[in-house]
Amino acid sequence: MAFLQATDTISGQEGRAYATINGQVEEMFYIKALEAKVEKEKAEVKTLGKRVTQHKAIGWSGSGSMTVYYVTSLFRQMMLDYIKSGRDTYFSIVVVNEDPASSIGKQTITLSGVNLNSIIMAKLDTESEGLDEEIEFTFEDVDIQDKFVKPIQA
Repeated sequence: MAFLQATDTISGQEGRAYATINGQVEEMFYIKALEAKVEKEKAEVKTLGKRVTQHKAIGWSGSGSMTVYYVTSLFRQMMLDYIKSGRDTYFSIVVVNEDPASSIGKQTITLSGVNLNSIIMAKLDTESEGLDEEIEFTFEDVDIQDKFVKPIQA
């Protein structure tokens, strides 16, 4: 019986992320957590001869969130640019999962058309040892550049 070896699981700390904003690449070393999710949009379909309501995929929506240490003004500046000028910023984020202890290699995902939903403009917290912030976003496209390979089975 085959099983997954613990060494082939991916450590959450073994990764990196880069944002390309207005042609400039920003290494996002301040990320604590990032998650991007795709959700299908489905229409309900009723047909003759079936009592069940069936579902048909008609599109999708991409959304995500990232928790970052409160050490960059980049996202606040992007929001301020929108507030002051009405010019919104769409950018891409590349997320790489690569744990050198694992035999499955790396996975590289690119999120395109990333657009911020909300930003904390100012923050103080006397109870916090290190300030952080949660940033929610949407995205309009996704690609996989590198895929994990199958793990070596014991």
